[in-house]
This record gives sequence, C-alpha cells and structure tokens, in this order.
Amino acid sequence: MQRLGGALTGTEVAGLLSWVSTKVLGQYDLAPQGTPRLLLVAPNILQAERELGVDSSDFRLWVCLHEETHRVQFTAVPWLREHIIAEARSLGTGMVPEGAAAAERLQSLVRGLPAVVRGERDITDLLASAEQRERIAAITAVMSLLEGHADVVMDEVGPEVIPTVATIRERFTQRRKGAGAVDVLLRRLLGLEAKMRQYRDGAAFVRAVTDQVGTDGFNRVWTSPETLPRAPEITDPAAWVRRVHG
Repeated sequence: MQRLGGALTGTEVAGLLSWVSTKVLGQYDLAPQGTPRLLLVAPNILQAERELGVDSSDFRLWVCLHEETHRVQFTAVPWLREHIIAEARSLGTGMVPEGAAAAERLQSLVRGLPAVVRGERDITDLLASAEQRERIAAITAVMSLLEGHADVVMDEVGPEVIPTVATIRERFTQRRKGAGAVDVLLRRLLGLEAKMRQYRDGAAFVRAVTDQVGTDGFNRVWTSPETLPRAPEITDPAAWVRRVHG
C-alpha cells in the first residue's frame, strides 16, 4: 500500500508539474549555485501566440522584453540576487514541518482546502504559520515589484517598437485569468493566482510611484534592501514614497 500510495502521489505531482510547465513562457534563472541565464520556452511561446491570435514577431519581442528587464534588474543591482536567494532559502527551510507539526499542518490543509477551491482563502494560509506568512508577504512584495516593473517596461515600449503592443496586452491579460473552471481551480490549488496578483499590483505600484516622484524617484527602490517596498506598500504606493522620500 505504501508503494502504491507513493506511485499515485508521484503521478499526481507529475501531472501538476506538467500542467504548470505549459504556462511558463520565459524565466530569468537566478541559478543560486551557478551562472544566471535567461530562458525562453519556445513551444509555450508558439502555443500562446497561436491561442491569442497575435503577430508572432511582435509577441516574441514583447516576451523577450519582459525577461530582459529581469536580467537588467539583477545585473544593474548587484545585491538583489543574493538578497532574494537568501530570503527564499531561509523561508523554504523553515516551512518544512516535522513530526506532530507535519500531521497538524496536514489536518489544517484538509480542513481549509474547500475554502481555497471556492477562492475564499489563499493556499499559503494553510501551508504556513503566521510568522511565515509575514515573511512570504515580504518576499511577495519584492517579486511584485520585479514582475510589475517588467510588465510596465514591456507595455511602454510603444507601437513604434511593437506595433500591436496594445492588442497583445489586452489578450494576454485575459489569458492570465485562466481558461475555464478547471484551469482556475488548479491555479488556486497551486497558488498561481497569487502570482497573477504580483503582475497587477506591481505594475500599479510602479506607475503610481513614477507619477508621484518621476523615474529617478522610483529608481530609489534599487538602493538597498531597506528601500524595497514592504508588503503593505505594494498596494499603497504613497506610503512607500513617504517612507523613502520623506
């Protein structure tokens, strides 16, 4: 029975990873123990541009601009890569429960799963303690900044660089919402809806801060870990401006 259970669990995990793998268009790999590199998933890009019915050349350049922005973020801000790696490692190590804590966490997960399915709770509420959720929120704020900043850059290149940029953004935003009930359910169970909020909230933060203090004022965000937005500030850009600019 243990062998059978392990095989079934392995099959389920493999199926979920297979589904997730079709959603990724590109990634700037931080490579904690290696050399960072920019990755593009060609089959997924081809599939996405066909589903969206957009211009192939424009769409590929648009995707590359997003990932290239991540490369610039991490190469132009030397401390950023190690900061994120260290925070993620520390959090990941602390989130692995043992003994009685593991059983208690499992029970909590089973009890709370219906609320996750209904979209009333986030999956991280069930998998982390209150302290861990605070740390997750802090890391999420930084990731929201990075993803939102990349989205703003890719959208503001203008039609002189990507003629169909407005059409691509409109259709791609709709794609991020999911394609049917099963797709939405899997996003909730895997925590991917939180990832979608990062793009939206981060872009709103970048635009709001830039409107208030200009591009140079926004770039203060890259000064040090202390000037990165805190969790409440992602949805309250004026609070970040007050704290950093006085």
